[in-house]
Amino acid sequence: MSTSRSFDEWKRLAQEKFDRKTKPLGSLGHLEELAARLAAIQQTLSPTVHRKRLNVYAASHGIVAEGVSAYPAEVTAQMVLNFLNGGAAINVLARHGGIELNIVNVGVDRDLTNVTSPNFSNQPIQRGTRNFLREQAMSLGELQRAMNIGREHTQAAKESGVELLGIGEMGIGNTTSAAALFSALLGVSAEESVGRGTGLDDAGVQRKARVVHQAVTWHRATCCSAEEWMQAVGGFEIAAMCGSILEAHRLRLPIVVDGFVATAAAAVAFAIDPSSKQTCFFAHSSAEKAHALVLKHLNVTPILALEMRLGEGTGAALAMHILDAAARLLCEMATFESAGVSEPPQT
Repeated sequence: MSTSRSFDEWKRLAQEKFDRKTKPLGSLGHLEELAARLAAIQQTLSPTVHRKRLNVYAASHGIVAEGVSAYPAEVTAQMVLNFLNGGAAINVLARHGGIELNIVNVGVDRDLTNVTSPNFSNQPIQRGTRNFLREQAMSLGELQRAMNIGREHTQAAKESGVELLGIGEMGIGNTTSAAALFSALLGVSAEESVGRGTGLDDAGVQRKARVVHQAVTWHRATCCSAEEWMQAVGGFEIAAMCGSILEAHRLRLPIVVDGFVATAAAAVAFAIDPSSKQTCFFAHSSAEKAHALVLKHLNVTPILALEMRLGEGTGAALAMHILDAAARLLCEMATFESAGVSEPPQT
């Protein structure tokens, strides 16, 4: 089958295939759209996502010094070790879903050189970003390195035969970076973009909103592009996920974006290359206050809404089941003709 067709034409052909299945037209709802998009990304009317991988990028954040998190900064490193010991929620969901899990240290504030695990990549750029209320979070070179790490892990997934990639994160303080990026790029006020994160009380949320407002106001004098904003207020793990999205689009590899923080990476990626949206599936609408608003701004529809706000790629792991099911329906359901089932009369 020719691969010269456009994305929209592949979607149309896939929908026509679905319309011949033994069911009323459109009765599988959003599953039909998901399967049609998978077909368009993979450029085939028989999409498959049997092999799945989730890359979780971890990094520390200097902005934690401003009291924006309910948890201490050292939890980032502690949770990385928990991931590698198999004890976190994402480990349970990955095992349940038969999903390969890779943990990537792009800037945790702890020496992890002695940690050895087959699913761990130790590639720290620095031991955390700088406090972006006082200075830029990272240099241009650090930003480029972080994005390239995401690109490299996406290339590795494609080369090893992965058919569906997910991205998640771990980084105490990263909802503050995400909120700042949304405020800068989408025009969402700090009060709207800031939520409770890991469990802040009302006073903590107000303090976090002030930090985001002050930082965005200060950096606005020198930031114009999405890359400049990522450099100013982003995180190494957010930059890595952004690179992952851009590379997944280049490679035509379907990618599942997890929650609030991963969506910030997507917002930057879409500003850099708007067509990269075609390759992205948004796992869920999280319980973080601004996430539904941000998804609406980006004009994307999440697959799930389970009131989750954990991160780690947990929403992506669950959404992968839905995408797999959608692809199987398109590929395996009988048609009216093949099943000998009468179609509704034409009107």
